[in-house]
Amino acid sequence: MGSYSSFSPDDLVKACAGSKNPAAWEEFIRRFHPVIARVVLRTARRWGEPSRQVLDDLIQETYLKLCEDDCRLLRSFQPRFPDAIFGFLKVVAANVVHDHYKSALAEKRGAGQTDALSEAARPASASPAVGSFDAMERHIFLQQVDEVLTRSTAGEEQLRNRAIFWLYYQHGLSAIAISSLPSIGLTTKGVESTILRMTRMIRSHMLESRGSAARRRAG
Repeated sequence: MGSYSSFSPDDLVKACAGSKNPAAWEEFIRRFHPVIARVVLRTARRWGEPSRQVLDDLIQETYLKLCEDDCRLLRSFQPRFPDAIFGFLKVVAANVVHDHYKSALAEKRGAGQTDALSEAARPASASPAVGSFDAMERHIFLQQVDEVLTRSTAGEEQLRNRAIFWLYYQHGLSAIAISSLPSIGLTTKGVESTILRMTRMIRSHMLESRGSAARRRAG
């Protein structure tokens, strides 16, 4: 194939997940390494002041996580909006760092005595088993939510609002992290306002749907 530098982020991920082409992975590292390294540094600093060696090891662990099981995480990645891969990689990198420090802390304190950390929006590896009732129920619910988000606005605003909603609730990014993405174009306050507005809209729609269903059963 030709130069991978012209590939879109989604096409580049597919090229890396579908083969072991060194040129594709070289472009992947060139394009996404700054994101991964930045998240590793910021997340590690929540646990203390990491050494250069520890940071390098954690970055390497992140790449190993992406490559394990024949690139299972990358193969299962389904972008819902432009630049979704950036949010996905941030979550993977942050989880690698948290898992590293939780494991180290568990060895010092003993199993079950580590501080609780948020496990929200884990990557696809933590999703319910494919075909299970929980997986099907979750899939239906997410479809319903996405339909509401799609109907709420139109054009570029719709794409942006959906991106913000899923980055926050499904991928676990903070409002600050979301506002730093180039495709969002909002301040942190703007992102927070959008999340609040979308959440209220979804909640209102769900309550209205349940009320309509209850009235139909009663009738």
